[in-house]
Amino acid sequence: MLKLKHIDKYYNIGTINEMCLFQDFNFTVDDGEFVSVIGSNGSGKTTMLNLICGNTEPDGGQILVGDEDITKKKDYIRHREIGRVFQDPAMGTCPDMTILENMSIADNKGKIFNLSRGINKKRIDFYRKQLSQLGLGLEDKMDVRVGALSGGQRQAMALLMATLTPLKFLILDEHTAALDPKTADIIMKLTDKIVREKHLTTIMVTHNLRYAMEYGNRIVMMHQGKVVLDASGEEKTNKDINDILALFNEISIECGN
Repeated sequence: MLKLKHIDKYYNIGTINEMCLFQDFNFTVDDGEFVSVIGSNGSGKTTMLNLICGNTEPDGGQILVGDEDITKKKDYIRHREIGRVFQDPAMGTCPDMTILENMSIADNKGKIFNLSRGINKKRIDFYRKQLSQLGLGLEDKMDVRVGALSGGQRQAMALLMATLTPLKFLILDEHTAALDPKTADIIMKLTDKIVREKHLTTIMVTHNLRYAMEYGNRIVMMHQGKVVLDASGEEKTNKDINDILALFNEISIECGN
């Protein structure tokens, strides 16, 4: 279980541009949940992910995984148990290295580096098997540089690499936003397959309302650092996308958009 308890987060403290994004913010994700998070720009979605991953620190409150307080844990320590896929495929892969080299790096996540060879040849068949599950033919391109792949192929690689080692959480940060609609659909189907097969607790930030409704068992809408909608299970299933869109539009009108 992941808990954000009484989180405060300010920006530009002590200046005329000081802004409070989170004040006494509380959010819980149960083990095995797939949570889709939506909301307008500036609502706090990405900041929440950064707080969870350790890329930014709260000004108050706690972040708990089970009974363990990870609020002060460094990001590289957290990333041993958290996989994150970004909007830009380049942030999850090494473009100047081959598919094989990228897979080897992902396979060694959290392990101690030493003077042994970077690529374990005994693992090549394992990498091929993992790549073949993507259905993109990448298992036959092990010596191709990742930078030569299409955006969709690279994002599929990033997703696979992020989940190659055992994880507690998968964080998806608008991971289909930079893709064309057809490729985005392919990546979402791959995402759903991996999440189900590996039983991953997942938080997905997306601007695509259809994906938010179609995937996962819980939908959350954020606005100005607060949760304004939280529906799971049957309640989420009974929600209509037009209801979600109406609430989103209502908030936008209130904000003067």
